[in-house]
Formats: sequence, C-alpha cells, structure tokens
Amino acid sequence: MPKLIFVNLPVTDLTRSIAFYEAVGATLNPQFTDETAACMVFSETIHAMLLTHDKYRQFTAKPIADAHASSAALICISAESRAEVDAVVERAGGAGGRKDPGKTQDYGFMYGRSFEDPDGHHWEIMWMDLEAAKTAMGSGKEAS
Repeated sequence: MPKLIFVNLPVTDLTRSIAFYEAVGATLNPQFTDETAACMVFSETIHAMLLTHDKYRQFTAKPIADAHASSAALICISAESRAEVDAVVERAGGAGGRKDPGKTQDYGFMYGRSFEDPDGHHWEIMWMDLEAAKTAMGSGKEAS
C-alpha cells in the first residue's frame, strides 16, 4: 500500500470549508466525517482533514495560529496541466478563497499559482513537464 498523507487543518466553519474544498476539486469521504471533522479527498493518497477548532485542540496543546496573520506551512499539490492550475485557482477565488497570495511561477517546464482557503491556509497548485524539467536542469537523468 502506498503511503497516505492527511493534512490536518483547523477551520472556523466546517460547512463553509467543505463547500470550498469541493469547489476546488476534493470530494467528501463521509466515512471519516462528522460534525467536528471532514475528510476531503484529492486523490487515493492525498487527503485534507478539516477540523473544528475544538477537535483540532484534541491533537495539540499549542495555540491555533491565525493563518491569515501568520504562516506555518505552504501546502503544494500537483495538477495535470497548466490549464488545471488556472482552473483550480479560479474556482478557489469563486468559492470564497483568496487567489494568488504568492507570485505566479512560470518557468516553461513548471507552472504554479496559489490560493488561500477561507481560513487563510496557503495552497500551491503546480504543473510540471518532467522531461522538459530534466532537460532544463541539465541532468537528463530521472530523480531518485
């Protein structure tokens, strides 16, 4: 079985957050969802756990950061194409997120944009042509 990733995010409004993540392409997994948490699936291996603040506090004694005011993580997820990068960011903006809090990155072989969810969590969306990237980096070898 491949390793799975579950990114746990504290959210102030679970219903709003579920709708936002559905708008950017995640699907709700009801098996791991209740009134305190929602499992949003991006792929077979990538999941975002949206946790109410009370639920999040069960996992840490540290204060919950205001992601609008400070940054603790930049979460990056891949896209199949440049067009998908643009579409996801546009959907994020239309669903109540903030488009492009960071600079657009366009290196020809790699293209990325970003958005913040309604709670300020920063997501990068990136597409890369791996063959062109290897050539551009001069290695011509696959990364290990």
